[in-house]
Amino acid sequence: MNEPEIIFVVAMGENRVIGRDNVMPWHVRSDLKRFKALTWGKPMIMGRKTFESIGRVLPGRESIVVTTDPAYRAEGAYIVHSLEAAVEKARELAVSLHSDEIAVIGGGEIFRQLLAEADRIHVTEIHARPDGDALFPELDPGQWMEESREAHEAAEKDDHAFSFVQYVPKASADVT
Repeated sequence: MNEPEIIFVVAMGENRVIGRDNVMPWHVRSDLKRFKALTWGKPMIMGRKTFESIGRVLPGRESIVVTTDPAYRAEGAYIVHSLEAAVEKARELAVSLHSDEIAVIGGGEIFRQLLAEADRIHVTEIHARPDGDALFPELDPGQWMEESREAHEAAEKDDHAFSFVQYVPKASADVT
């Protein structure tokens, strides 16, 4: 099996906001369904605040939580104290799960620090500009290209219209 790809799975407003006070500033059920489909059966890397905002280990996935707190514990999650340890643990878990992908799910600082390692970015672009205190990093158009985009009207239980957008690094896109 090849080295697993590192994918980002993120929902963000048109202004790159991904959170406010440790919660998402919208409810888009269609995004939650997509999140489940994209992360199912995979190891997921996240920061402590992201884990706490979810509130539990999600079924069907392995949670790797990055924290600087040496005493931090979370039942059912793997606790690591560096991004290097998180990626190493995720690669190990990907092998045992027979997964060809590792999902990075946030928050903003984790995305920023691992951006150079990402092989693909799955964005649910929420068509709104909410206030927030957590942002997704700016994607350099010289480094990343939009591979696909699907626009969707707000369905029942969706606060806003949205688009599913996929980005790939320009270097890998040039090879295909």
